[in-house]
Amino acid sequence: MNETTYVEILLVEDNPEDLELMQRALRKANITNRIQIGRDGAEALDFIFCEGAHAARKIEDSPKVILLDLKLPKVDGLEVLKRIKGDPRTRAIPVVVLTSSKEQNDVVESYHLGVNSYIVKPVNFESFIEAVQHLGMYWLLLNQPPKLEK
Repeated sequence: MNETTYVEILLVEDNPEDLELMQRALRKANITNRIQIGRDGAEALDFIFCEGAHAARKIEDSPKVILLDLKLPKVDGLEVLKRIKGDPRTRAIPVVVLTSSKEQNDVVESYHLGVNSYIVKPVNFESFIEAVQHLGMYWLLLNQPPKLEK
């Protein structure tokens, strides 16, 4: 992806099937432009904090929303969430946990760390598509986030 292109959604998902379903759902809702994929927590953090392969990005060009799975390789989703919400430069970025985990500990810890929404992935394909479409519509079109500082 061209580093100067503004990203609206950072989609952090390691499961190729769930990733394809989410991309399909976003396409179906006509929300397909400006999506960056992170396939593990380390890749997501590099993108968010403009490090590694993403060092040319500016941190103020952050995504409008981050869709974050919890069960990720390298760095788990809770640690990614903790880093995002713990840094004043990225704290205001809305983070939606989209995971298969219904564990109460994950829900409580996510909210404790500052998640904006916690959604358990629907098993049914049509429900999954509908949930992702609603997420995209709300966070990209209706939500009014503050402008991030450098």
